Amino acid sequence: MPSLSPQEAAVLDAVAVSRPLMLERILRWAAINSGSRNLAGLAQMADELTAAFAPLGTVRLLAPTAVEAVAADGSRQPLAHGRNLHVVLRPDAPVRVLLTGHMDTVFAVDHPFHACRWLDDDTLNGPGTADMKGGIAVMLAALTAVEASPVADRIGWEIVINSDEEVSSLGSGALLAEAARRCHLGLTYEPALPDGTLAGGRKGSGNFSATVRGRAAHAGREIELGRNAVLAAGDLALRLAALMRAHPGVSVNPAKIDGGGPNNIVPDLAVLRFNVRPTTPAEQVAVAAAIDALVAAVATEHDVAIELDGSFARPPKPMDANQLRLFELVRDCGSDLGLAIGWRDTGGVCDGNNLAATGLAVVDTLGPRGGSIHSSEEYLCTDSLVERAQLSALLLMRVAASGWVR
Repeated sequence: MPSLSPQEAAVLDAVAVSRPLMLERILRWAAINSGSRNLAGLAQMADELTAAFAPLGTVRLLAPTAVEAVAADGSRQPLAHGRNLHVVLRPDAPVRVLLTGHMDTVFAVDHPFHACRWLDDDTLNGPGTADMKGGIAVMLAALTAVEASPVADRIGWEIVINSDEEVSSLGSGALLAEAARRCHLGLTYEPALPDGTLAGGRKGSGNFSATVRGRAAHAGREIELGRNAVLAAGDLALRLAALMRAHPGVSVNPAKIDGGGPNNIVPDLAVLRFNVRPTTPAEQVAVAAAIDALVAAVATEHDVAIELDGSFARPPKPMDANQLRLFELVRDCGSDLGLAIGWRDTGGVCDGNNLAATGLAVVDTLGPRGGSIHSSEEYLCTDSLVERAQLSALLLMRVAASGWVR
């Protein structure tokens, strides 16, 4: 391979022989249901990861930040999350890299998609195989190989594998932000696209609940005395969707309305759930102000009270000069491995959004190639395990050798 030093070539050789171990780990981990709300499964997965990462340093399992959510009855209820894995090694090294992943999947404990099967010699169908238990295996293989190299003492690691990425990282967001501020660059192991393309710029994402409180009344005898919360929630949903005309590039998805009851009672409670995805930080500020104005207008016109809950838990991640610098380094490493590395913007979000919001340069699709994620058709291209682990290993070695100024 061109442009590789003997040290780099030795590390890449060490990665190449780790494919059976990576695959063994993925098959074992994918057999554990670790849906974001399955606390028992997440605990089992955390134990597996603790054992796997222990050779790299002292592993801690940290409790999540306390979080509340709006229930269907409008009350605020605690929202439970699993613990988060955290490893720190050589915090005083001249270059410190934050590597992140998530142990949770989107598949609930009662979801029928719970086993792996081979679609062909290289394609593995299974829950979390690509998103992102395969990515965690790639991260671990790359780190293990670099740790055995002569440059290991020139680079420090901080690793966070959280339990709630698929539900916006509300319980781990503070841990991610604190770690990002201590490090010089970030690597996240979401799956690459099937052709190896990386996600570049990302939209932000905010999840919101609007609790509408009206007034109950007899639907026949005194309907005029009622204040219909479901009607107000529906009006608000339509106005929110119309924001996409006023703010091109913003995605708004009214997703669910909880509320209502018997046909002969004017409903006095409704909860509207919706998602908003802006492209830029300025767009986020503008659309947030527009949402507040719509909530106030609907409350006035329908004579109801509306309480808005939620936030932009995933800030937009534009492809600015800071991000481009790291992407170009990844591209150059790929070129020396014979890989054509490209990237494109996406409306999807991940922990890379949160890391970039701290000012950290982060590439967030360094996992193996795969596709159909978040569905029972999810698949992992197992022939990409070695290539992606080698890409990370080479990237880490070159950062260790040349340094990195944040």
